[in-house]
Amino acid sequence: MAPCPGAANLCCLFIRDEPSPPETLGVLAFDAAKTMCRLLSLYNSLSHQEIIHLRRNIIRSKSVSYLNSRDECFLLTLACAERLEELNLAAATVTRLAARCSDQNLARFEALDARKLEFGTRDVEKKIESMEKLVFATRSLHKAMESLTEMEASERKMQRWRAIRANHGLKVKVECFNDRILFYRRQIIYFKQVSLWGQTFDKVVGLMARIVCIVYNRICSVFRIFITGNVARCINQKRKNNNRIRVARSPENCCCRVEHRELYRLNLFLFDQTEEQLFIRKRVWGCCHAQKSASTGVFRYRYSPPQGGGEAARNNRVMRLAPAATVGGAGLSLRYANVIMLAERCLNAPDATIGDDARAALYEMLPERLEVKLRTKLRGEWLEWGKLKGDKEAHSAAATRWRGEAAEVLEWLVPVAHDMVRWQAERNLEKQKFETRPTVLLLQTLHYSDLEKVEEAIVKVLVGLSYMYWYRKL
Repeated sequence: MAPCPGAANLCCLFIRDEPSPPETLGVLAFDAAKTMCRLLSLYNSLSHQEIIHLRRNIIRSKSVSYLNSRDECFLLTLACAERLEELNLAAATVTRLAARCSDQNLARFEALDARKLEFGTRDVEKKIESMEKLVFATRSLHKAMESLTEMEASERKMQRWRAIRANHGLKVKVECFNDRILFYRRQIIYFKQVSLWGQTFDKVVGLMARIVCIVYNRICSVFRIFITGNVARCINQKRKNNNRIRVARSPENCCCRVEHRELYRLNLFLFDQTEEQLFIRKRVWGCCHAQKSASTGVFRYRYSPPQGGGEAARNNRVMRLAPAATVGGAGLSLRYANVIMLAERCLNAPDATIGDDARAALYEMLPERLEVKLRTKLRGEWLEWGKLKGDKEAHSAAATRWRGEAAEVLEWLVPVAHDMVRWQAERNLEKQKFETRPTVLLLQTLHYSDLEKVEEAIVKVLVGLSYMYWYRKL
């Protein structure tokens, strides 16, 4: 019986194309995991305990207060600006992932209302816990993949070795390699299912976008007086009638004032400000207490170009604002940090290990401007050392005194040097680990430190090491 010619067409009316399954992250899981870690780190850095630690300990430490600034408003403004910068970089990655979502509303942060999800509430903590589990599973997947790659490379070497040994009548057991490879392959299959690898773009982007809004609202709440959309700028103009300061409110774009270079120079940079200007700032801004603000629930994303490797640190806008009078403005942050840490190792090492090689390596790290200052200082100290002539006890007393002074300086100089190295490592995306702890702020590092003060301290330390070297050469 011939088939009905219209039957096929009739059947097509009742057959619908099944929607394709939602796309999963796959290999993009590792980039998404790093972004999640950045958001988790930001979230953890804004907890009540961390903010108290920032205000009571970090900005009042001797290192920060002496080298960077004693002004709490200036330091908190830097902290606010840097946290907003980090949030914007995370939002850039979330936006790129959102382009792969089937739900187009996720591509816009304005479509998300996070006002019902307040920082630290039970619902938010559940989302944070979910992100932590996904990050942990993705980290385990990454580790299993690396182990499998190493084992497979070792197996290939073993197979070649086995072939060579077989030609000489010898046997090589490779069963242990096969068992380990099988173990890692099973691990990878499992972790792909429970990690970000097997999650859809919609789920991951929806989760991270909400955390972006929550973190943004928290920043606006904690650093309210440093956000242009929440509080006004101070205009240093006194009224003739009552000698009061006028305060202008600016409700437009909500972003940290430190991003505006001219405004930053006029109101927030303290190295060139007089005592009268500092007094005016304190009257207007008070003691910089954190205040509650009406959060918008929406993160206003500012586009940032894709950044990778060390570029994430060099392209940091807050980092680039450091004036020429600072260590960072002179481009010497990391170099001076390495000098300080090497000097610390030399000072704490046994006298026998402080030899010519270590001394030469230390002086090779110095830039020309610091060499000139050190040479001038050492010339005068060498003359003083020579006046002691053959007095062994006097030489010992001088070396001991200078060693003590150098150790005293390093006690408050070393923390900012170590934090400088840690800051750079945390912003290197290529070497970034899956860490969720709060990151170091620029205000804790050498970057915004006064250049003259830092160089004076380094010279003093190097003079102390020179006295120790001279005494050992007697």
